[in-house]
Amino acid sequence: MSEIVESVRRELIASADEKVRISGERFFREEVRLYGVRSAVVSKIGKEYFKSLSGKCKEEIFALCEDLWKSGIIEESFIACNWSYFLRKKYESTDIEVFKGWIESYVSNWASCDTLCNHSVGTLLEMYPNTVADLKKWTASPNRWMRRASAVSLIIPARKGMFVDDVFQIADMLLRDMDDMVQKGYGWMLKSASQAHQKEVFEYVYRNKEKMSRTSLRYAVEKMPGELRKRAMEKSNF
Repeated sequence: MSEIVESVRRELIASADEKVRISGERFFREEVRLYGVRSAVVSKIGKEYFKSLSGKCKEEIFALCEDLWKSGIIEESFIACNWSYFLRKKYESTDIEVFKGWIESYVSNWASCDTLCNHSVGTLLEMYPNTVADLKKWTASPNRWMRRASAVSLIIPARKGMFVDDVFQIADMLLRDMDDMVQKGYGWMLKSASQAHQKEVFEYVYRNKEKMSRTSLRYAVEKMPGELRKRAMEKSNF
């Protein structure tokens, strides 16, 4: 099985472009490791090698995903995210612990965090709504990526109108977080929720505007009509 991971790595290395690597690094404040492979190529490589895993059980494939995560290289984390998402029909509620472990142990940048959470974790939440309780525990983690994950895992479900009460509860828990990655994460979550619950999100934001960071506030109201954005961003109450 480890030969598959090594084959993936060889193909990623062969597909690397130094200009893409240098350009990609500019998207991150923190130090990141990149091969320099375009996202479309990474996706294609992941799909092709996933075909060779036909007949393997979920646990075996999750183990390969973990091997990819361990490298700390962004392209490998993307393939791990894709493979775990391809298994979504086999998800069980206990898989939230697998995803938690990856975030806690291996995630070191927003791109890997958001790719895993938007797809694999978000889908699991829709399948097993009770697992949203786990996200609320993540808000207290000292790990910034766990706290960001508690919010961005709800991006897709919130866009569909799901979990609105949980969205506000998680926002409450993260409201005064000083980390900008967390601030952007829960602001994005509120923005997604506003697509189905604009009135409720606006009222929440307006009520809490003195407690929220300006970063979170801007993210939260970005998709709202101009007049609502103006009212929310008015500084008179700060």
